[in-house]
Amino acid sequence: MCRRTRAIATRMYSGIRGASRLQLPVTTPQSWPQLNRVVIVHSSVYGTDNSCTLDGMKQLGSIARGIAVIDEKTPESALDEMDRAGVRGIRVNLETSGQSDPAVGRQRFQEAVDRIKRRSKWHIQVYTRLSVIEGIKDQVMAAPMPVVFDHFGGAQAALGVSQPGFDTLLNLVRAGKAYVKISAPYRSSTQPPDYADVAPLAKALIAANPQRMLWGSDWPHPAAPVAHRPVTDITPLWQVDDGRILNQLPLWAPDAAMRKTILVENPAKLYGF
Repeated sequence: MCRRTRAIATRMYSGIRGASRLQLPVTTPQSWPQLNRVVIVHSSVYGTDNSCTLDGMKQLGSIARGIAVIDEKTPESALDEMDRAGVRGIRVNLETSGQSDPAVGRQRFQEAVDRIKRRSKWHIQVYTRLSVIEGIKDQVMAAPMPVVFDHFGGAQAALGVSQPGFDTLLNLVRAGKAYVKISAPYRSSTQPPDYADVAPLAKALIAANPQRMLWGSDWPHPAAPVAHRPVTDITPLWQVDDGRILNQLPLWAPDAAMRKTILVENPAKLYGF
């Protein structure tokens, strides 16, 4: 954990302790082949204290952007400061806490819309499941800002492309109203190390609208909270080969120009690189 920030008591899990500075899988993004930009998504264990994320962005400089977590107590002056630092959106995380009530999803989404609707460079990132996406689809269509759904929109590989709610996600993507991160396949699949059963989901999403696809590593791969486990226990990380997962992208999108759209052009537009 970042020593500058205390984990909140209401967190759902505990991350690694003792990290006084940002620790990426490599010292600099340039150490990964052709990786020249970074987006840091604020960790839920820190609640609405975004100082660790902002510190990491400062270390990385102009190649970094960020996604923050806020609440009704976060002042507009703090949002202004985050905007100047390179924050380009806020995250609504329903899934980590196990919140699957569409009514709660609608309330939380509308609060996010109302909070940043005047910030033209910002978007809303939502971590949830398909049943909640079904419940907020009309709000997403009406939202004045881009909306990003994490991790295949919560779709499960074993249920295939006909699973309830996946068609709604595809329709939002086709309409250009939603981006989807084709990221963290281990959250959708139980077939490591290549997670081959995720391919039909990825291909369907890409075919729906490649201009609304984003790739992400989900590093450092925090595992899901374990029921009845003390929240103070360190939650083990998924043991994931980032390079191997990235190598699945050419199988999902064989065309090199399409991969450039997903990896370069789409994030450049959304995050303002």
